[in-house]
Amino acid sequence: MSSHWGILVSDPWLQNQFTQVELRSLKSQFVSMRRENGRLTIGDLASKMSRMKVVGENLSEEERASYLNNLYPNTDDDVDFELFLKVYLKLQTFASSRTGSTAKNSSAFLKAATTTLLHTISESEKASYVAHINNYLLGGDEFLKKYLPIDPSTNDLFEIAKDGVLLCKLINVAVPGTIDERTINTKRLLNPWERNENHTLCLNSAKAIGCTVVNIGTQDLIEGRRHLVLGLISQIIKIQLLADLNLKKTPQLVELVDDSKEMEELMNLPPEKILLRWMNFHLKKAGYKKIVTNFSSDVKDAEAYAHLLNVLAPEYTNPSTLAVKNPFERAKLVLEHADKMGCKRYLTARDIVEGSPNLNLAFVAHIFQHRNGLSTQTRQNSLLEALPDDTQDSREERAFRLWMNSLGISTYINNVFEDVRNGWVLLETLDKVSPGIVNWKIANKPPIKMPFKKVENCNQVVKIGKQLKFSLVNIAGNDIVQGYKKLILAYLWQLMRYNILQLLKNLRFHSYGKEITDADILQWANIKVSISGSQRQMSSFKDKSLSDGIFFLELLSAVQTRAVNWGLVTKGVTDQEKKMNATYIISIARKLGCSIFLLPEDITEVNQKMILTLTASIMYWFLKHPHEERAGGNSDSETGSQLETTSNSTVDDSASDSSAEDNV
Repeated sequence: MSSHWGILVSDPWLQNQFTQVELRSLKSQFVSMRRENGRLTIGDLASKMSRMKVVGENLSEEERASYLNNLYPNTDDDVDFELFLKVYLKLQTFASSRTGSTAKNSSAFLKAATTTLLHTISESEKASYVAHINNYLLGGDEFLKKYLPIDPSTNDLFEIAKDGVLLCKLINVAVPGTIDERTINTKRLLNPWERNENHTLCLNSAKAIGCTVVNIGTQDLIEGRRHLVLGLISQIIKIQLLADLNLKKTPQLVELVDDSKEMEELMNLPPEKILLRWMNFHLKKAGYKKIVTNFSSDVKDAEAYAHLLNVLAPEYTNPSTLAVKNPFERAKLVLEHADKMGCKRYLTARDIVEGSPNLNLAFVAHIFQHRNGLSTQTRQNSLLEALPDDTQDSREERAFRLWMNSLGISTYINNVFEDVRNGWVLLETLDKVSPGIVNWKIANKPPIKMPFKKVENCNQVVKIGKQLKFSLVNIAGNDIVQGYKKLILAYLWQLMRYNILQLLKNLRFHSYGKEITDADILQWANIKVSISGSQRQMSSFKDKSLSDGIFFLELLSAVQTRAVNWGLVTKGVTDQEKKMNATYIISIARKLGCSIFLLPEDITEVNQKMILTLTASIMYWFLKHPHEERAGGNSDSETGSQLETTSNSTVDDSASDSSAEDNV
């Protein structure tokens, strides 16, 4: 296995920012720079990075020096490889923002924070998002009422965001219930520790609703870095606006399809594609001949908007809208029509004619929310009734999708079952989890037209899985290509579990040369809780007594004594009390720094896979923070020796029933 690890850095977030090819190249350049003078300092980087792509091409040495001096006042500090990588990322971001790079398509907000408004900040977009925040958060929040409404003509938005409260509240507006607001620090004056906790909670919760935050850290938010803050806000707002674009929330969408095959295709589409399909459905009714394929160039002349609004709100039709020749004048008339419908604008006439993809998408999504024009009496009830009840599969798909996107792979995943079928996404994920393990020379990069090329990719996926000792009974590459859900979920669970165990092994167990097991995690949790003085123990990750959440609250309190406010904990007797505890657990874990993707139902229903990931994530955080270990009353060496003893003993299979066969 060691031959497959390639170049590793201790920070998993930093590791995930680069491919192994990039890391090898950067390591070579770093070593070369350091060798020239015998050491490498912050002050040396401005000149030495002139040879590097993007950073050297788009910034002068003076610009690099000025930027670095602002970030790192002590220019004589030595630079190790990890700091070198961080500086490179920051300079790359700065260089790209100076050159005005833009995202390639209108769905960029869902792909990565670095391609979401990071290079395309405009006052119009800032004003639009400020108006959204004022509309949804003004009036009902005690903490924020002294800051709202925000003046869009100032930079107050970025100052207010520095406490983290605004961003956490905005996440809860987008996806209600994501953050237990009891865990947000809302004192009038927050100390740096409390502010950092809020931003940690924010970033981990943002990942849990589908934002990609691979290049945003808590320090960026604390410092109010405008392009990163606005990029995150953009993603959160768009997720809110597109929340109803699925058959569960809006069953009337079935009107867009004619048969069950088309409905399956519709279910697998990302929300912005469904929005385009909805728009074209109405445009066809209006006799509009063109097909709108994006929210930029295809709507610049405002003709599509004029036809769409005429269908949705004919009572406000203005004959002049289609008669005028000037696109800007037509755009102004379109917005007047939208105002009469009661829709907030999100954009100006100038934004329409300039083809602002984010704001045009927000505008159309709001129109859909306000008046979708679909039949309230769904005429294809039989199609909806034929949908399988796959609640558990959907929940697992969601968890794996969010986890894979959090790794920072280049392909954004909208639907696991559909997007993994060409094998490429799985190869990218494998390369992130075990760098260097993929043979890219025989991999086929999308778009892939020939089916056998997809099978080749998926065959390598299965081969690597066996190499990693996954249980892959009855799984072949073609099964993935065919989209068999149970098999895909079985593979992804083992990959996610492998990733968790490797992270733990690299932190604590590499010196022992031993693998960590599910039983080690189980034993660790029981040890921590018992040392804290509690009698509670879990017999396995499917122990039904875990449903009340008390064990995990005691575990969180054991690893960080001030994490849990016991005055907020319920007895966990009723279903409502259990859910309140579960929501509290998830938010506390995220506030500490755990990257987890489970739902409260996964705790109350004791989903053993998600229970394992929760426990392992808490353990991973604990082992990364030795100062917190001492506060918890148990030294690292004691925990390690106890776990080593456990690992050498016979492990009962009841610790985890997570083999692939259980899911096939």
